[in-house]
Amino acid sequence: MDTPLLTVRQLRCERDERVLFADLSFAVARGTALQLRGPNGAGKTTLLRILAGFHPDYEGEVSRAPGPLAYLGHRPALSGLLTAEENLAHYLSLTAPGTAASAIPVALERVGLAGYEDVPCQALSAGQQRRVSLARLPLLGIAAPLWLLDEPFTALDDRGIALVTALLEEHQAAGGGAIFTTHQPLTPRPGLETLWLGPEGAP
Repeated sequence: MDTPLLTVRQLRCERDERVLFADLSFAVARGTALQLRGPNGAGKTTLLRILAGFHPDYEGEVSRAPGPLAYLGHRPALSGLLTAEENLAHYLSLTAPGTAASAIPVALERVGLAGYEDVPCQALSAGQQRRVSLARLPLLGIAAPLWLLDEPFTALDDRGIALVTALLEEHQAAGGGAIFTTHQPLTPRPGLETLWLGPEGAP
């Protein structure tokens, strides 16, 4: 049996003397995706940051399979003064320095931004900036088997939403896994599960 990409056992976290979640246990297997749902302030972003190793203040156990992960926050995390290509080149220099620069235009084309390689990100719309951020996913691909995505559908139109869904499905088909937050209603499909954070009895 394959080892899960991520296993969480009895996770508990408090913020401002308020329990966000407790006794939280789940696993993400290869080829699956987990959608985190819940009201604002339920702890979805905090949970993702814990799983990524950015938030050490918690109790419980988090174990990940060996290998890098891809983390995209709810903000695009781009320099407005740099072009789309320069932003992605900087990202690769920090996360995957062995990746060929020729992969960047291919990734931008994959997210619908062919021809925007040399445009400063401050000149792009919010949705286009989101697409630049999302281009990091095809750049890394299965080299980062676990994807952690915070509100990846934000600022996207219908085509952008379909793009994110396709990227997730392709990653799962390649044996990767993902955890993502969204308030966007998604069509149920094999390999996609939902975890609710928030009051008992919520949908």
